[in-house]
Amino acid sequence: NATALYGDHDGANVTGCPNPEAWDWLASGAPVYILTISILGIFFNLFVLMVFILHKKPCTVAEIYLSNLAAADLVLVSCLPFWAVNIYNQFDWPFGQFMCKVVNVGIKINVYCSIYFLVLVGIDRYVALVHALSHGRMRRPKYAKLGCLLTWGFGLLLSIPTFIFRKVRHFPEYGVYACYLEYPNLTVEILYDWMLLVLSFVIPVSIILFCTLRIIRALKKQSIERFNAEKTEQKATILVLVVLLAFLLCWVPFHLVTILNILERVQVLGGCQLSSALDICNQIFTYLGFFNSVLNPVLYVIVGKNFRKKVRELMKQWRIKRTTTSESTRSNLSST
Repeated sequence: NATALYGDHDGANVTGCPNPEAWDWLASGAPVYILTISILGIFFNLFVLMVFILHKKPCTVAEIYLSNLAAADLVLVSCLPFWAVNIYNQFDWPFGQFMCKVVNVGIKINVYCSIYFLVLVGIDRYVALVHALSHGRMRRPKYAKLGCLLTWGFGLLLSIPTFIFRKVRHFPEYGVYACYLEYPNLTVEILYDWMLLVLSFVIPVSIILFCTLRIIRALKKQSIERFNAEKTEQKATILVLVVLLAFLLCWVPFHLVTILNILERVQVLGGCQLSSALDICNQIFTYLGFFNSVLNPVLYVIVGKNFRKKVRELMKQWRIKRTTTSESTRSNLSST
């Protein structure tokens, strides 16, 4: 049962030579793993958003992008418990057709929005370090907020086919009602997969790699010339580079397996063992990608000195406010 219905989250994948031991291991371990990263991800990303929102100083351009990345991660980890229950329930979807559509749209939005928020972050660091004098005006909060709004809209637009084609379908041979992505035909499926691969991987990763290489070159140059005035920009840039690297490590394997899956479906590649291996790798690398939503807020704390400074200032701000409130209460009581 698991072999046929597990596939990727985009459909039911039937392989000619299942590997029951591997699928049993995935089916038993996946719900625990998904629930764990859901709980950690919700807590960590809420913490990051609270720091950015409640701090008295306005967010910088980079922080606006990172806070929106945290919001996208929060959307993902909030949707994952539904999939954990689905897997635990032997892929019998208990939440109805509407939630089948909404949960998967939430997951898709994260995949698309996250990569483009990182594109915006990479471009911002590139402009800040490489073209600070000529294009400095571009780095304004109002433009950053507009860029984030357009990114959310673009992610929602790319998720429309998921909303249209997701259905709860009865599989009598397995005795389940599965939340299943059912395209009208194979041509539409292949075209949609290639389009998403180009728009959500090839183009954004190319931009990120270009910006990253230029940023590293600029940092080396500044280090040689000892530009102390750029220390703040360098600290922010190091955090961004670590976040970009973590994203690539978590999501590139998933996209590479997606390419192989597409080639298999158009019969460029074939073979029973390859098909089974791709199905299993698809699951493992999908869950590796989900882990990125937990990793990002941890990196802010470990690498981001400015973020840690914000946390300390916010804690100090709360202590002062609490002290002032308690003193005011005591004063009112004594006068009464």
